[in-house]
Amino acid sequence: MAIEFYDVKERKKIKVEEKDVKKTTYKRKLKDGSTQVRYALRAKVGARQLTKFCSKGDWDKLKVPVE
Repeated sequence: MAIEFYDVKERKKIKVEEKDVKKTTYKRKLKDGSTQVRYALRAKVGARQLTKFCSKGDWDKLKVPVE
């Protein structure tokens, strides 16, 4: 199954095989003291890293390694 990423430099969508994708999370503190967690998928195409943000449900469904 291929996952579609957008390559900003090439300005086009690229399909990456699921075996070449890894999951990651980004955490940041908000002004009110709480923490926001964003879920993302990362893939390396050539020398560039591509990132695609997704919902927690989609992130949990994917059976790929976590970075």
